[in-house]
Amino acid sequence: MKFLFDDESFSFEPLRAAGYANEFYAAAVQAGTQSWKALLFGSLDPGNAITVDKPPASIWVMALSGRLFGFNSWSMLVPQALMGVASVALLAAAVRRTNGPGAGLLAGAVLALTPVAAVMFRFNNPDALLVLLLVAAAYCVVRALDGSPARWVALAGTALGFAFLTKLLQAFLVAPALALVVLVALPGGVWSRLRALLVGGLALIGSAGWFIALVSLWPKDSRPYIGGSTDNSLLQLALGYNGLGRVFGGDGNPVGPRHGGGPGGPGGSMFGGDAGITRLFADSMGTEISWLLPAALIGLIAALWLTRSAPRTDRTRAALLLWGGWGLVTAVVFSFMRGIIHSYYTVALAPAVAAVTAIAVCELWRRRTDLAARLVLAAMLAGTGVWNFVLLDRTPDWLPWLRWLLVIGAVLVALTIVVGRKGSNRHVAALAAAALLFGLGGTAAYTVETVTLDHGGPIPASGPARPHHDGPGGPPMQADNAALDALVAGADNRWSAATVGSMLASSLELRTAKSVMAIGGFSGGDDSPTLAQFQRYVAEHQVRYFIEGHGPDGPGGPAAPPKLGRHGDSGDSAADQITAWVKASFTAQQVGGNVVYDLAP
Repeated sequence: MKFLFDDESFSFEPLRAAGYANEFYAAAVQAGTQSWKALLFGSLDPGNAITVDKPPASIWVMALSGRLFGFNSWSMLVPQALMGVASVALLAAAVRRTNGPGAGLLAGAVLALTPVAAVMFRFNNPDALLVLLLVAAAYCVVRALDGSPARWVALAGTALGFAFLTKLLQAFLVAPALALVVLVALPGGVWSRLRALLVGGLALIGSAGWFIALVSLWPKDSRPYIGGSTDNSLLQLALGYNGLGRVFGGDGNPVGPRHGGGPGGPGGSMFGGDAGITRLFADSMGTEISWLLPAALIGLIAALWLTRSAPRTDRTRAALLLWGGWGLVTAVVFSFMRGIIHSYYTVALAPAVAAVTAIAVCELWRRRTDLAARLVLAAMLAGTGVWNFVLLDRTPDWLPWLRWLLVIGAVLVALTIVVGRKGSNRHVAALAAAALLFGLGGTAAYTVETVTLDHGGPIPASGPARPHHDGPGGPPMQADNAALDALVAGADNRWSAATVGSMLASSLELRTAKSVMAIGGFSGGDDSPTLAQFQRYVAEHQVRYFIEGHGPDGPGGPAAPPKLGRHGDSGDSAADQITAWVKASFTAQQVGGNVVYDLAP
């Protein structure tokens, strides 16, 4: 079946435009097609030196696809696209069950037309699987409102557990909203609701804990080092660098001026910009997620007010608690995180924004004979038009007429909604269509532009390229070196080569299909391997070449990522010790634009 996804015979340009997307994860996917152990642990290389700095659930899906159809960019990215389709369908189904088919259709459409979703559902970062699992958990809680709560809440907990195995603690940002709905809106007495919540918690622990236990019990010298951790532990990774460190800073998460640099404040636009209440609306994240954020906030407040006297099990209020709670908790955490954050993280906020907006619009539209409802609808639409003007003005040379069309159209339709209490069915349908056109025009245009661009590189961004913005593609990748590729491809050691950090290692693996050790993991700052371990590998002929990195102006391409310690400080790391030992013990040679040391005796 491998011929089905042969790049030479099968083409789907919107996916192929991304190439290998994030080469860091692409290399791990390729490794998973070559080694079952690499697949199980999410190793960056088939020699199993070190894992990526996330749990491997998303790697499992893409690597299994590669094993089935042959590894290439298409077989890697098709599962991501299918996850996007499934997320849209599940969101529409969940909203439909509580608020009807119109609200479900609108929610699914808004998610599909969110720019950051258009990027991440055709990219190989873990975020596509994360969103799918979170939406699946929310869908299960909605189904619990209909009956069999223990079973459906258990399934929700299972989905959250696997979401943890996708992107660690970020999966738990939706947990408060899910728990609130279970405790408040599920049918039955308080003890039955508490019992259902307990069952869901146990299911979560079981679905996530089995892999944590597996990693902990597996002999450390027989598995790869857990990348990003300080003690070769997945649990420490979850609580440190990729967990609480992301929220509060530290544990390898630099803050302030060290946090990226460039436009957008101390964090730089690649790193989400400055923390604060306006971060989601600022230059880095605004065009990714905020097109409908003002409307969602207004609609959430208004719809909760409308349901203030509803029974405890009212489905509309339950849906608002679910999606509104998801959105508020996630938005607050993203806004004030002090560690590393990228703008594409906001894809986890997209389902909540889509659902809240759809539910509020449909509930208010049903009450449009009431002046207050019409005023809120008008405020949501006019506010969206004005905010879309602001967002589009950030790329003034791209479709300059669009921002004026949307703001003028939105304001005029909003005024018509206020004064148009009654009308024929045709008039009402035309008014609704115009409101949707002008309300969704900005986010739809950005999404269409997004799918036409190349979004390779580690840090994708949506929409047209912007000057002075770390936009599509992120940092430049290592330049190709045919002579180096041939040298590495000709070696048959466990690791054909070793180099500090993952940038060159990942690129070489993808070009040669050989195992390349990324010393120190992603940025070169992990203490793996140690100098003693590397010396043993060399003595046992397990590593053939050591490849030295170049500066930004060197012939081999851009500089390798900075070697930072787990607390963000440069120091005499294992990578520094290994590099110094290699330089003192072996002879350098130029291969193309790279300095290479042959480690064979």
